[in-house]
Amino acid sequence: MKVSEKITYISNWIKNYVEHTPSKAQSLIIGISGGIDSSVSSTLSAMTGLKTIVLSMPIKQKLTQHDLSLKHQDWLIKNFKNVEGHTINLDELFKNFESSLSKFNNELGMANSRARLRMATLYQVAAANKGIVVGTGNKIEDFGVGFYTKYGDGGVDISPIADCNKSEVWEMGRELNILKEIIDAPPTDGLWDDGRTDEGQLGLTYKNLEEAMNNPNSLNREKYEKIRKLNLHKMQPIPVCKIPN
Repeated sequence: MKVSEKITYISNWIKNYVEHTPSKAQSLIIGISGGIDSSVSSTLSAMTGLKTIVLSMPIKQKLTQHDLSLKHQDWLIKNFKNVEGHTINLDELFKNFESSLSKFNNELGMANSRARLRMATLYQVAAANKGIVVGTGNKIEDFGVGFYTKYGDGGVDISPIADCNKSEVWEMGRELNILKEIIDAPPTDGLWDDGRTDEGQLGLTYKNLEEAMNNPNSLNREKYEKIRKLNLHKMQPIPVCKIPN
């Protein structure tokens, strides 16, 4: 399928999903970080013609990351009449959260909590606008190495690009004329004070991860499997204790 055809297919899929839900949603809600995944997902959402609300939700954010988020928000509003953009600063909320849990401080836990605060914000805005939350996860992250916070940024109503490799997301970004600064920016989840990148955390490039995911004989297969094993619990349903009759 050509890139342009893929774009049309996904956008139509989003619209069709909304139209066939029991209680038809009146809006699409999506968080934008200034990264390629959220930029492509929000543009695909805007292309449906449905009311699309994009949220920039900085928490101790690097200025360069937040700047790209705002630039993409402006770009969407200029190109789509159905887009509404908001910046919801969660700094003070997170500071209070961090202070209240100072006895239980943990760096990874606090990074995950940032994602969960954003998730709660997305669902509150969705409830106020009779909307659904659109996810931004791609194939390698959602089904390969589980690179997300379970029921944090992973808590969404629909996930339009979850069957797309990261390379395909970049292709769609170029086809959609997403800002070059976003195309060229190193992917990051924006959840760490030191601004670490996704590939830095994973220890492999997305290109190498995708190759290892699809090739059992890959030189990087062992490392891919190790990362996947550590995060496999995120990609499986919550274990439930089945009580016998």
